[in-house]
Amino acid sequence: MKRIALILATLSIVASASAQVDASDSTYNHANHSRLSVGGYGEAVFSRHFFSDHVSRYSQPEAHKDDPSHGRFDIPHAVIYLGYDFGKGWTFGTEIEFEHGGNGIAYEKEDEEGGEWEQETEKGGEVELEQLWLQKSFARWANLRVGHIVVPVGLNNAHHEPLNFFTVYRPEGENTIMPSTWHQTGVSFWGRAGDFRYEAQFLAGLNADQFTNVGWIRKGHKSPLEFDVANKYGLALRLDNYTVPGLRIGLSGYYGHSIGNSYPNDANGVGATYQGKVAIGSIDFTYQGYNWIVRGQADYGYLGDAEQLKYMYNRLNSKSPYKHSAFVSGNAYAVGIEAGYNVFSQIAFLQRSNQKLYVFGRYEAYNPYASTTKETKYDYTAVQRMALGINYYPIKQIVVKAEYSKRFLKSLYNNEPSLNIGVAFEGWFDLGHRLMAKKEQADVDRLNERINELQQQINELKQQKQ
Repeated sequence: MKRIALILATLSIVASASAQVDASDSTYNHANHSRLSVGGYGEAVFSRHFFSDHVSRYSQPEAHKDDPSHGRFDIPHAVIYLGYDFGKGWTFGTEIEFEHGGNGIAYEKEDEEGGEWEQETEKGGEVELEQLWLQKSFARWANLRVGHIVVPVGLNNAHHEPLNFFTVYRPEGENTIMPSTWHQTGVSFWGRAGDFRYEAQFLAGLNADQFTNVGWIRKGHKSPLEFDVANKYGLALRLDNYTVPGLRIGLSGYYGHSIGNSYPNDANGVGATYQGKVAIGSIDFTYQGYNWIVRGQADYGYLGDAEQLKYMYNRLNSKSPYKHSAFVSGNAYAVGIEAGYNVFSQIAFLQRSNQKLYVFGRYEAYNPYASTTKETKYDYTAVQRMALGINYYPIKQIVVKAEYSKRFLKSLYNNEPSLNIGVAFEGWFDLGHRLMAKKEQADVDRLNERINELQQQINELKQQKQ
């Protein structure tokens, strides 16, 4: 009996110590270790396009049917995360993004303007502050975030990091018709309750002067000025459900006015006559289970007064940064689905090493000019795309991607096959406190093992006594 009592006392002490370590929540960690968080993601890509890159490839498709292929190396995105916990529910976050190598000035061929060369310095183009916000958390269900934030409309914007899609580049459909990543200055209220996560955002409106026939509203959040114009406003909503294990289903949408949201404010002109209503609805999902990952989305958008945009003063003025000569569609859509299977799950020693190799396929269809404006057609904007490839994960935070893809256009035009190879990473960088957290977890594991050993000894002693 004395021996059992001694073991029970030891078990009580060990369990108490284990509970104290397990109680080390984020507040405990921040009180004893660094409050600063540093992370990021990046991509490096090689592409070979087996179709013409001539500006007239759509207006004169037969003349460019046999043009040579062309290749490119690219750094689509390189991002640095910085975060800080001030305590008492106050946190700060920022995301600095370098697109395509981070050059501030670049020459571009503007296909929309007959292929003329333009030198562009874009505030929201090559080097951008994608996030900069201050947050107060009142409870798990109530968080208020103010600053420059990501607008989570669609699958791509809500989950835009490179480990969240199989293709080498971001999925084309959403990346064509909507900003990607869509980020604006505003106010966000978000939280979690049960199996739901919800978010509502109040934002500056989009700028209709930036809408195009081949990109719909994609450039509408950008400003060539030192500030974002906010004559008009928008509202974004998102709701995600996690009830089914391994499955996330999301609904999101946007509504706002876009005409007149430019500088200077034409309060007595067309900006007062027309509104340019933008309405977008989206449904998306992600499923992970049984060594499969499946993702899909469907987006549909409406633009009011689309037929008026071509005649707006800023778009007609050759000296304006908003000059565009094409009509804009009143509707746009993008649908897509991809599925990948981890073939290494069937190879025992590779599974034990936590390496993964997903073989995947993707199909998508999209059109930024889905409805004809003023009987003017741009039939080459209707695209179906298929991709087949692999994603190899040597470790959890790094992926090597390769794919063969093909865009299928209407019969009048030439299809566009390509080969893309890329490498990407995503993660948080250890500043010391994470090593301490790992050590604490190791201590917890050892204590739990000791508890199991002592419990087994107690059971053996009880059996002997019987």
